[in-house]
Amino acid sequence: MVLKLFSSAEENLKKMIAGEIVLSSNPGKIIRKWRKLLDIRQVELAEVLGASPSVISDYETGRRQSPGQQFIKKLVETMVEIDKRRGGRIINSFIQILGVATEGILDIQEFSEPIELSRLIDVVKGDVLVDHGLILKRYIYGYTIIDSLKAIQTMSGADFYKLLGVNVMRALFFTNVSTGRSPMVAIRVQLIKPVAVFLHGLEKVDELAIKLAKLEGIPLIVSRIGSIENLLKALRNISK
Repeated sequence: MVLKLFSSAEENLKKMIAGEIVLSSNPGKIIRKWRKLLDIRQVELAEVLGASPSVISDYETGRRQSPGQQFIKKLVETMVEIDKRRGGRIINSFIQILGVATEGILDIQEFSEPIELSRLIDVVKGDVLVDHGLILKRYIYGYTIIDSLKAIQTMSGADFYKLLGVNVMRALFFTNVSTGRSPMVAIRVQLIKPVAVFLHGLEKVDELAIKLAKLEGIPLIVSRIGSIENLLKALRNISK
């Protein structure tokens, strides 16, 4: 079951969301994930969709059979439309990545349901540098792993900043970093911030990076898991 190819970046994003729902063994869980990512209440979605809140709830909990293709298409279009009415900030942040070079991206994954940030820290053997009591209250819907060296070599400055902006409810991991200063300076100017920032394998983190993390209220963690390959494997296992 495949939806027709859409022409614009926005429509391609709709296709990606719809495809994830269609191909999932638990489509209700994916519907809930995207509704949460877009910060839409069940009542609001149902009202714009022209359905009762119980219908949305039944699909999300699996009490109803998997929705049909036409309903999924309408559902996705409605969620995108609701975000656009608010200015489209979240949708635009996802759209940005469609035009970004991918050489500096080692991995991008979405979780079917949120996981606790504290669990992610344990998995990657993280040392917490900046907390402010935020970690226990935060959940992650996905992660992006960026090879900082490759990103600098292959991406334009504009593309790198776009990539950092695509982090709604995500953790950002930076590998091949020397001090951690550059990633935090770049994140500082973004409107949408990551839930947490992980620096892989650093012995000493720049004081400015720590200061910026505190100013932005972003947990800053150093991963001690070892090789980049081990980091990739550990994160892939948690996302299964």
